Amino acid sequence: MNKDAAATVAAASAVRDEPQPSEAEQDPATANAEATTPARTVKQASKKLRITLLIHPDFVPPEDLATIDAAEAHRVKTEISIPAALKALGHEVTQLAVRDELAEVRRAVEEGKPDIIFNLLEEFHGSVLMDHHVVSYLELLRAKYTGCGPRGLVLARDKALSKAIAAHHRIRAPGFVVFKRGRTARRPRRLAFPLIVKSLTADSSLGISRASLVRDDEHLIERVRFIHERIHSDAIVEEFVAGREVYVSLLGNDRVTALPPNELLVEKQGPGDDLIVTEKLKHDIRYQAERGVSVVPAELTPDTRARLLHQSKRIYKLLQLDGYARIDWRLREDGELYFLEANPNPEIARGEEFADSAQAAGLDYEALVQRILALGLAR
Repeated sequence: MNKDAAATVAAASAVRDEPQPSEAEQDPATANAEATTPARTVKQASKKLRITLLIHPDFVPPEDLATIDAAEAHRVKTEISIPAALKALGHEVTQLAVRDELAEVRRAVEEGKPDIIFNLLEEFHGSVLMDHHVVSYLELLRAKYTGCGPRGLVLARDKALSKAIAAHHRIRAPGFVVFKRGRTARRPRRLAFPLIVKSLTADSSLGISRASLVRDDEHLIERVRFIHERIHSDAIVEEFVAGREVYVSLLGNDRVTALPPNELLVEKQGPGDDLIVTEKLKHDIRYQAERGVSVVPAELTPDTRARLLHQSKRIYKLLQLDGYARIDWRLREDGELYFLEANPNPEIARGEEFADSAQAAGLDYEALVQRILALGLAR
C-alpha cells in the first residue's frame, strides 16, 4: 500500500540469504548497487544506459505532476517513481506506450537500440493473460529486459497451477477447486466452509470484496457467477485461511535474495472480522486511511522467519521466477504457513512494500532500481 501518494509525486519532481551474486550476474554498470555496505546508496550508475520504458497508455503520467490529485498519483505511482529513479541514476530514458501493437516494440528495439527494456506492462490487448507474449517477443528480438521471463509469468499467473506445483513439493496451500466460465459451482465435499472466491488469473485483488467470503452453497454459486460475468475469468474457490497476511519480496535470477518480510495490518477491523484483502482495501487510498491500513515489517519468531524465507525461495525456483517477485502467505495462529500466490513483477513504486523491504535490507530506492536493471542485463 502506498503510504503517501503526495510523497511519491514529490520524490519524482538486505538481509542476504544467499552468497553475493557472481560476476556474471553483477553487471559492471551496477557495481555500486551491489556493494556490501550497511546502506547501499547509488547516486549515479557507473555506466549510462539507454533504457526504453514499456508502459500501458492508460498509466502514462502527465508531464506536470502538479496537475494530478493524490488518488491519480497513487494509481500511476510506479510510472512516476521508476523514470525519476532511472534519471537520477544518470540513465537515458525513453517511454513507449504499448496497448496492442508489437510492431512499435520492434521499432523501438531495432531503431532505438536500447541497452535494456524496463518492462512495466501487466497486460496486452486488454488481457492480463497476454503479458507473457510481450516478454517472449522481446526474447525473440534478443532484447534485454527487466523482470520475470515468460515461463514464470505463465506459471504464476494461474493461481491453481501455482498452488498445485507448491502442494506437489509439500508446501502447504489452501485446498481449492476451479470453476470454468459458464459452469455452475458444485462444491466438492472435501472443501469445507468458509471459502473465498477469486478470479483464477486476475491480480491486484480484482473482484475481491467482503462478499467473496462465502459460508453456504447458495452464496458460493452467486459469487462464482459474479467472477464469471463481471470479471470475465474462471473462478478459483479456496479454503479460507484465517490469520496474518505476510509478504516476502525476492530478487534474483540463479541466486535469490529474500528481503525482510512485511505484514499487512488493518487497524480498524470490526469485532470478529476476518482479514480479507479486498480490491478496495488494496487500492482506495481514502478507504485505507479510514481503516488504518499499513504494511509494516513482520514480527516473527526466528523459526517462522526462517521457514518463511526458505519456502518463499523454493516457490520462486519452482515457478521459474526471475528478476523480482513477491510471494503472499497466510500465517495461522498456530504458526502454520499457507502459500496464497506468487506475484512476478509486483508493485515497485517508491514507498510500496517491495521498496520498503529493500530499504530494510539496506538497499535504497535508486539502488533497488539499479539492481533490477543488473538482473535484466545478466539474464
